[in-house]
Parts: sequence; structure tokens; C-alpha cells
Amino acid sequence: MTAARATLDVRQSADRVWQLIGGFDALPDWLPYITRSRPSQGGRLRTLTNAEGGVIVERLQAFDETARSYTYSIEQAPFPVTGYRSTLQVIDRGGDGCRVEWSGTFTPDGVTDAEATALFEGIYRDGLAALAETLAA
Repeated sequence: MTAARATLDVRQSADRVWQLIGGFDALPDWLPYITRSRPSQGGRLRTLTNAEGGVIVERLQAFDETARSYTYSIEQAPFPVTGYRSTLQVIDRGGDGCRVEWSGTFTPDGVTDAEATALFEGIYRDGLAALAETLAA
């Protein structure tokens, strides 16, 4: 199993950031790469469409409003991994704002550990940069 992780420190309240990103169906609200999210199965499954028209299907595995986090797995995607599981969390840092952490574990399939890690670190890093831009607007 391989892992990837990225963080973003934000000078806004954890509650405000969680309000924006905490909905499992909220990716299009802050991540321009995802143009559409269609929930199903009572909100536990989301079918995402990216800017190129690709489809990614993800399942909500855990949701914790108090801890401001959710964990999901990928059921269908064009990524060279299996067993993907990821967590998005907003951590309150008091007067210093909050930290957003996006992390995942997976097994590379047809690529090296380093290639798979670089792929997801890039996705997380770019996603958090987009979040920073959304929050700044």
C-alpha cells in the first residue's frame, strides 16, 4: 500500500471552510477540475465528471461532522491504482485559522509506487490550491 498527502493552512475558521468543502457532493463548488457531481444511493455515492468529460465514481465510507472529515473510496476511475481510500479533513487551529488535509492510500497498478504517489500528491496539491483561490474570492 502506498500513500499520498497534501495540506493547506488557511486563515479562515474551520467551520467556514468545512461549510464549503464538507458536503460529499460539494467538489464542483471549489474544485474547477470537477465540473459535475451527481449523488445517488442516499448521498453515499457520487458520480463525478471532470473537465475532459471523464467519469469518476466514489463511495462515502465515513463521515464525521464533529471532526470535520469524510473518507471515501474510488469505485471507478481512470487512475492506475486499486484499493484507493482517501480522507479530507479540516482541522481547527484556533486563532491561526485551520489546516485542510487531503490524504489517501492505494495500491499502484501498472505504475511504480513513486509514479502513483506523485499523481495523487499532484491532485491533492492542485485541489487545495483551487480551494485557496475559492476561499480568497
